[in-house]
Amino acid sequence: MDTPDETPVDADVDLSVPAERAELRPSVLPVLGAIAIGGVAGALARYGLAEAFPHDPGQFAWSTFAANVSGCLLIGVLMTMVSHVWTGRRLVRPFLGVGVLGGYTTFSTYAVEIEEAVSAGAARTALLYLAGTLVAALLAVWAGAALTSTVIHAVRRHSHRQATP
Repeated sequence: MDTPDETPVDADVDLSVPAERAELRPSVLPVLGAIAIGGVAGALARYGLAEAFPHDPGQFAWSTFAANVSGCLLIGVLMTMVSHVWTGRRLVRPFLGVGVLGGYTTFSTYAVEIEEAVSAGAARTALLYLAGTLVAALLAVWAGAALTSTVIHAVRRHSHRQATP
């Protein structure tokens, strides 16, 4: 059993690597605040979408599908922007990625809706929803990242041409 000192703070952070230790700065309150505020905004957006497009247990859950797929598209856009344009901005990824998009997308509702569809006798719908969400979400992340990368490179080429006489 791990002692409290041996338990990792974050599985993605290797505390033996100085650059990764820097991610755990003494004051985490701004990061936690950014995540909390972003999470509220994302969850409210998903709730609004679910209220606007309700469904019965045996029907395809279009609102959750739309939230998860559009959220994945935006995650692809965000991670490309954070990596290539917004470097060094400490609160952008926690606020938008973990907070807003983490609150907006949902795995738990997706899983419950699959179970509800199966229980309602709509196994085909459940299977279509299960597989369709997975495929569409993965394609959306890829498309968001690829399109954003293409736009960034085009803008940089255009800016470079404008700057050189």
